[in-house]
Amino acid sequence: MRVRAVEVYGYELTYAHGRYVMSGGRVVERLPSTVVRVVADEGVDGWGEVCPLGSTYLPAFASGARAALRELAPAVVGADPRNLADVHARMDAALAGHAYAKSVLDVACWDLLGRVAGLPVAALLGGVHRERFPLYVAVPLGPAEAMADFAARHRAQGVGVFQLKLGTDPFADSDRVAAVAEAVGPGCWILADANGGYTIQQAVVLGRLLEKYPQVLLEQPCASLEECLTVRARTTLPMVYDEVVTDARSLVRAAEEGGAAAVNLKTSRVGGLVAARFLRDLAVALGLQLVVEDTWGGDLVTASTAHVAASTPPRSLLAASFMNDWNLEHVAGGLPRSEAGQGILPSGPGLGVEVDRSALKLLFSVP
Repeated sequence: MRVRAVEVYGYELTYAHGRYVMSGGRVVERLPSTVVRVVADEGVDGWGEVCPLGSTYLPAFASGARAALRELAPAVVGADPRNLADVHARMDAALAGHAYAKSVLDVACWDLLGRVAGLPVAALLGGVHRERFPLYVAVPLGPAEAMADFAARHRAQGVGVFQLKLGTDPFADSDRVAAVAEAVGPGCWILADANGGYTIQQAVVLGRLLEKYPQVLLEQPCASLEECLTVRARTTLPMVYDEVVTDARSLVRAAEEGGAAAVNLKTSRVGGLVAARFLRDLAVALGLQLVVEDTWGGDLVTASTAHVAASTPPRSLLAASFMNDWNLEHVAGGLPRSEAGQGILPSGPGLGVEVDRSALKLLFSVP
């Protein structure tokens, strides 16, 4: 079997709740998403999606993904899409770095592999531990009352893990956490997430203010791992590492030096499901919990996330995100779906979803 063609599509995603606000004045209302179809010469295909969260969240952006795919797509034509080692070797030989752009081809090949094997991707990632798993909801940065109302609505729908976007003033952020904690009640986890927006001093102050809340975890308070390690040494709050965990070295360091309670595993950030599976298994071996998610995306990103989450041991999964719940547009009928705060693994081989090409705009194809 050989890759005969690679098709690259685009579409727009609209945040379902108006404005998604993070630290540093970063606001998202609409995002361009990129979808790839890998077509093999035996009438089978596979799909993937990558959607960077704007251009100032990580060193990744939508136009960059599409430009990189113009370099990467010709390199994988002629490869056996079932041989992920060869696919990655070809991509690395064609373009250094740009893991997020490579991830979409990686996921498409996994989808194709699952379809050919007649197995869900989760089975290929190690096996299905459970078909339902807990989800988290991100609460956009805003007034404390508005954040509490947002969280309370989702708590009523069954959500039990909340990621609060913070990063302004530690005292105001402490008030936001207090309001949400009261609104959702006991039994919920609250991730106080500054997305790297704090100085060390601000983060330490917030950490000390929040130490009275046993359900709160401090997530990525500062931009660098070194800064976060300094903060962790000065607070008793468990730490969740996100943007700084990009490979095995940073994951091990976060665990050994940073007292990590959990790490956020974003498939596109690490370069696809080959790397995500390895880092997930490493985190499990180190005794960490995982938040399985991606930078952003629609139905295909959500399907990929679902397969990683379903194949993660339950005790090691803090939560996952179903990002298609956060958007208005859908390219696979809104599948996979969530229910009562739980993600549901799609049935069927590969990613288990079928793409509606009429919802997409063809950008280019190779050859």
